[in-house]
Amino acid sequence: MTERTLILDCKNKIGEQIKICGWVYTRRDHGKILFLDVIDRSGMMQVVVSAIHLGGVKAHLPGELRPQDVVCITGQVNKRPEHLINKNIPTGEIEILAEDIEVLSKAEELPFDMGGKSLDLQLPTLLDYRSLTLRHPKVKSIFKVQASLLEGFRNAAKAIDCTEIIVPTIAASSTEGGAEVFKVDYYGHKAFLTQSPQLYKQMLVPVLERVFVITKAYRAEPSVTTFHLSEITQMDCEIGFAQFPDLLDLLEKVAAETIKHAENQCKEILNEFAIEPVAFGKIPRLTLREAQELIYKEFGRDVRKEKDLSRQDEVDLCKWAKEKHHSDFVTVTHFPTKAKPFYTKPDPENPEYSLSYDLLFRGVEILSGSQRINDYQQLVESIESRGMSTKDFGMYLQAFKYGMPPEGGFSFGLERVTMHVLELANIREASLFPRDMERVDIRLR
Repeated sequence: MTERTLILDCKNKIGEQIKICGWVYTRRDHGKILFLDVIDRSGMMQVVVSAIHLGGVKAHLPGELRPQDVVCITGQVNKRPEHLINKNIPTGEIEILAEDIEVLSKAEELPFDMGGKSLDLQLPTLLDYRSLTLRHPKVKSIFKVQASLLEGFRNAAKAIDCTEIIVPTIAASSTEGGAEVFKVDYYGHKAFLTQSPQLYKQMLVPVLERVFVITKAYRAEPSVTTFHLSEITQMDCEIGFAQFPDLLDLLEKVAAETIKHAENQCKEILNEFAIEPVAFGKIPRLTLREAQELIYKEFGRDVRKEKDLSRQDEVDLCKWAKEKHHSDFVTVTHFPTKAKPFYTKPDPENPEYSLSYDLLFRGVEILSGSQRINDYQQLVESIESRGMSTKDFGMYLQAFKYGMPPEGGFSFGLERVTMHVLELANIREASLFPRDMERVDIRLR
């Protein structure tokens, strides 16, 4: 019995008899000869089908084959004629001359054409048929890049000696207060889906000192935009015995290494999406007020009284960083303390502003974080000053009551990073099964 060969490995088996298994991607009829493009997890291969080479009862099968049929094809790997080489795919110099075709599963007629380089569908249709549209090579490529970002983040977090942890997504209190939480009936008790892993990862600092987590987070934001999802994937680090300058060094290192890994692993995909190489120059750092002064000086817009950066501010700052520092990144620090969560440490030199930071990448914020309040009494006062009850944070405060070192951390949104690495139009394209106000798998309205 012939063992299966992955399509990409066929490059090393010219002249040999092999068996591939996968899905019919396209078919092209040329009289008595049929050409199939077959895909598996490793790539795509052209298969030449001629009735002359198909024997016995299987001679009738080619006429019935259609896209997405699951097949096993046995045949010989041959070099393609020089004028028929396809330089756009890794297997473009070879093809298989089919001698036997076994259909493992038949597919119904597709509701739309899946054979083009791009899947030209409106977003609602793209998501209504999600289990099917994910099969398209261009869509599939998005999640190969996303997998590389995850791998890059894990590698970078481990390189700074963080231990991976798993945290709950059901909590007794809302992480940051406010109304943008999903309430859960937990056996008759009040609970919430976590807004972030923040409180749990801080509790692990006295245990493991440096930790990282990849987890789901939930925001009940009444917003339908190209940048918002109700369920996101966060990639977080929390680091003990770290002061503000240390945290800036570490966040920039982890961010750059995460994206650099994906860029190195997915060069062909990024070329297919026409993405320019990332500029990894020295990342400039600006306080919020310095950033606003720069925007006024360089772009003639006066935003110096604003308490945060607007989308246009982020675009302008990244444009400046690229032109002046050859960096697609810029770090902005010292946002107003009142605008940040209760655990954010105020700057001792000017408590109106906090030891917080955002990392901007190609015109958008992809990471945020801060040095945290590690003093128990100061943390209690911060919670109470926000109108929240310390009773809702009993286990969290316990960790601080019994010794918490200076510490801080940062958080990426995986879908947002994926979206901007690939320059996608909508964050829903960067989520396998997006959740928003209008969809839980199916459209709600």
